[in-house]
Amino acid sequence: MKTIEIQNNLSLSIFSHEMLYALLEKSISNVNDKISNLVKNGELLRLKKGFYTFSKTYLERPLDLINVANALYAPSYVSFDYALSYYGMIPERVNEVTSATSKNEKLYETPVGRFSYKKVPLQAYSLGVDWIYDEKDGGKFIATPEKALCDKIRYDRGIGTLTQNSMIQYLKYDLRLDIINPLDTSLIEEIATAYRSKNLKTLSQVLKKGKI
Repeated sequence: MKTIEIQNNLSLSIFSHEMLYALLEKSISNVNDKISNLVKNGELLRLKKGFYTFSKTYLERPLDLINVANALYAPSYVSFDYALSYYGMIPERVNEVTSATSKNEKLYETPVGRFSYKKVPLQAYSLGVDWIYDEKDGGKFIATPEKALCDKIRYDRGIGTLTQNSMIQYLKYDLRLDIINPLDTSLIEEIATAYRSKNLKTLSQVLKKGKI
């Protein structure tokens, strides 16, 4: 079976070894050798053990890195700098795909990029997470703008405890935050309680006063 035929028969751009094996075993005797050769030839990219995607030649559209991040380490959702950049809330282009997880921290260096995962407590994990459905790649999990900002502030270890004035300075000059749509302060307060974070309570107060 040619690579283009494999691509036509797999509905997802990211797929497991088991999915690929089930497809190839119908027509190939030594499936693992075939998969190894596809990787060696650069037609398949190994993202981690047991997970693959096609090279750019065989992709119908650019690979969705949020889907990749979700697939590499579950449960997880994309957040922090990458989500803030995705929403256009910070000006920097973010190369590393940053995610939150309820499991241990993790880092993957892959042929399509670097993916990092920070551990967040269970009581805060599920708050402010969106599920976006895509017909080609299925569903993907990403933080809402509120949760991405809260995650960023909560895990920015160097900022200490901020007053309202220093929070404003941090948002304006450190993050260079651009709030495109109004943020839900009730959600931020709920996340602040779950995180037990004084800084996030201060963030909510600053936003309520319209100082950002």
